[in-house]
Amino acid sequence: MQIHKNDNVEVRENGHKYALYDIKKGENIIKYGSPIGHATEDIKRGEHVHTHNLKTNLSGNLEYTYNYKDYGITHIDTDLTFDGYIRENGDVGIRNGIWIVNTVGCVNKVAEKLAKLTGAKCFTHPFGCSQLGDDQAVTQKILCGMIKHPNAGGVLVLGLGCENNNIGEMKRVLGDYNPNRVKFLNCQDCEDEISEGVSLINELKEYASTFKREKISISKLRLGLKCGGSDGYSGISANPLVGSLCDRLVSFGGSCVLTEVPEMFGAEHLLMERCVNKQVFDKAVSLINNFKDYFTRHNQVIYENPSPGNKAGGITTLEEKSLGCVQKGGLSPVVDVLDYGDTLTKNGLSLLNGPGNDIVAVTNLVACGVHMILFTTGRGTPLGGPVPTVKIATNKSLATKKSNWIDFDASPILEGEKMDTITHRFLNYVIEVASGKQTKNEENLFEEISIFKDGVTL
Repeated sequence: MQIHKNDNVEVRENGHKYALYDIKKGENIIKYGSPIGHATEDIKRGEHVHTHNLKTNLSGNLEYTYNYKDYGITHIDTDLTFDGYIRENGDVGIRNGIWIVNTVGCVNKVAEKLAKLTGAKCFTHPFGCSQLGDDQAVTQKILCGMIKHPNAGGVLVLGLGCENNNIGEMKRVLGDYNPNRVKFLNCQDCEDEISEGVSLINELKEYASTFKREKISISKLRLGLKCGGSDGYSGISANPLVGSLCDRLVSFGGSCVLTEVPEMFGAEHLLMERCVNKQVFDKAVSLINNFKDYFTRHNQVIYENPSPGNKAGGITTLEEKSLGCVQKGGLSPVVDVLDYGDTLTKNGLSLLNGPGNDIVAVTNLVACGVHMILFTTGRGTPLGGPVPTVKIATNKSLATKKSNWIDFDASPILEGEKMDTITHRFLNYVIEVASGKQTKNEENLFEEISIFKDGVTL
């Protein structure tokens, strides 16, 4: 399969690349119509192109010129709705459970016991104690984003009492909150934290029970876009499918968020040319170059990213991974660039600062306020976050073998199904999930978090 007319490689049934014609040493290898690196030796027509004869072109920071391109994603009037919950502040949620959010890892087991006793969801983590500066600030912003998340009908903020990230500090970052929806418990302050926790969760359950599902315009839906355990088909089936859905949702007035900044390296120009104005473009440039600075600050090479699983699946360089990855954003204009812990405020496609690590990226997306995450995979993963995490398989073998993980099969694209047809079917599935249909991660209770860390712990 030749993906783009300018490509000099094709993808075969194993997901790997093979030369369409003779390629000279030093010549660029072209896939998706863009360079994914250069040949380190002469390559004959039909030969396998991979780590043994292909090397990245990536290096340090680059300079960019703003040149906006409009790909024609225009507003479409629609009467499509999903069944969700309208909160008292006007926010919209697609779930209505009780969340336990810890200020510190020391109370993880208390949270787990409370969850088991009450049916609330807890999301344990090792952070919040002895963190300093920006590192603690990121933890606070992410946790506050979860506390505010509209998918939670009620939230118990569980602290210990002596941690740096104590409840008082969290309240300062959180700002205004509804005391009926958010309650706090310091375990050191009471004789029996389990009894007190159960009592507070029961109060939260009573409050959450006042909300009922009602018809809500699809323009209120917010989707997070993520890929993990990719293969050679990720940029051909599942990622383009998510991109097609993204464009359709944006045209309806909805919102999508694309993260995994290192997996934009080598394809960032495709996002920058769609930034709606110079201010957003400048923020996108800073997003890319600041993350490259993060790599070099830790004495790491910028171009190293594809995992052993990615390489086994046929992905060789970071550019190749990125050119497939950014397709999840379709062709929609980029309306905003968000930092760690920022809340999504604009309809359309936004970029979110953060690494490619699966659970960190998922947590980052949750904290910014997405209702569900569309997670493409060619290798498979059971991972899930606090919000419904829809797994989209790139190939039939994975969809069949790991049906206990996979929610949607994008492989019919490889068999010739038209993109519009499968996008329509996928959109209907997404609406079902937004209206209450459980995803595999929810059925399996695979719901966890992790927070980006780049600082001192005492």
